[in-house]
Amino acid sequence: MTYKNSFLLLFVLISCSLYKITAQEQEIPKAERLAWFKDAKLGIFIHWGIYAVNGIDESWSFFNGYISHDDYMKQLNGFNAKNYDPDYWASLIKESGAKYTVITTKHHDGVALWDTKQSDLNTIDKAKAKRDLISPFAKAVKNEGLKLGLYYSLLDWSHPNYPNFTRNKKRYNDDADRWEKFRKFNFGQLKELTHYNPDLYWFDGDWEQSAENWKAKEIRNLLLSKTPHTIINSRLQGYGDYATPEQGVPIAKPDNEYWELCMTMNNSWGYQPNDTAYKSTNQIIRILVDCISMGGNLLLDIGPKPDGTIPKEQVEILKGLGRWTNKHKAAIYGTRAGIPHGHFNGYTALSKDKKILYLYVDNKPNGPLLIKGLKNKVNRIWVVGNGTKLPYKVVGKQYWSAVPGLLYIDLPESVQDKDVTVIAVLLDGEVDLYSEAGQKIESN
Repeated sequence: MTYKNSFLLLFVLISCSLYKITAQEQEIPKAERLAWFKDAKLGIFIHWGIYAVNGIDESWSFFNGYISHDDYMKQLNGFNAKNYDPDYWASLIKESGAKYTVITTKHHDGVALWDTKQSDLNTIDKAKAKRDLISPFAKAVKNEGLKLGLYYSLLDWSHPNYPNFTRNKKRYNDDADRWEKFRKFNFGQLKELTHYNPDLYWFDGDWEQSAENWKAKEIRNLLLSKTPHTIINSRLQGYGDYATPEQGVPIAKPDNEYWELCMTMNNSWGYQPNDTAYKSTNQIIRILVDCISMGGNLLLDIGPKPDGTIPKEQVEILKGLGRWTNKHKAAIYGTRAGIPHGHFNGYTALSKDKKILYLYVDNKPNGPLLIKGLKNKVNRIWVVGNGTKLPYKVVGKQYWSAVPGLLYIDLPESVQDKDVTVIAVLLDGEVDLYSEAGQKIESN
């Protein structure tokens, strides 16, 4: 090998190494990217698509054979979005107290709600709406100062080059050329979505293929190269940032430091007029409190009608939720997971500096509230939302024992919230708890 060739080879190796280092440095640290998400506590999910026309399960209704694919797609003719008002949507979401929103850009049925150039199966070319539904909503969301999230289904049961069609029917098993064409289609649509500069990508449908088949790592690299600040949910075969348990409220805190519970208001994601099993506003507030107490978020779903109006039951819940979140914002946004169960008979959270302990009282107490094992001196206790100072006293503290006394707090009925009352306990420093088995007298 000549000196010139050796120099060129060395130059290429160094360049590749520098490129690799630069690419790695381009990814903003996770804690920095997810800081807003950790503080947000409440988001609104939106499942909107042609499935609202017949009020049936989104995509699954044809996948499971409850309706033929052809009949399912006839709903395109009824999806008119004639009363769609994205500014009102964004305003209502903000009123609820949510800090971010996630909208379905494309569900498993493959119908895109934006002006995609990768396929004509979209609301401009095929649906009665003849409109791009994502662009005006993205603009409205940002105008309200909310974070924008885009839901995207990795799988596409309607695409001619996707292998799976229904639960019992496949288009093909092994066809590398067709799979590569589908993968190119997927990357093409994702590149289009980066133009919205979203704060969050909410993937779904990753279970049908491996990370290698999806090229999940390459998807992540693509998205972060276009929008470095964005965050990605866990449904990208191990290449996401935060956990997304679904429907069931976790009993124990998820392992991931960053997580959200996605949940419906009734039992359906999309609009189903026959599903009237709505949770009450009180129940939803208590679910939110449950998530907050474990350091997580609630992503609460709405399902608009095919004309773009939001069902009145859902509007009422969002407004009722907004009443409570606006009153108690100091004890919601930016809080961290509360103290372990056993110290207080209910849900708790801590301020970011861990010097304020928030108590969530979701019932009518029969006597004073009780905190056990609190080593700190209490500086002040008040009702969040109206500032009323509350009397308290410590009972049972022995001078010779390291075991703290019992802290009792009086909570008059006159200051209680109709849904969940929140009490703030200002401590003399970071919360300090006694969690041992107690002591016995050995000398007195």
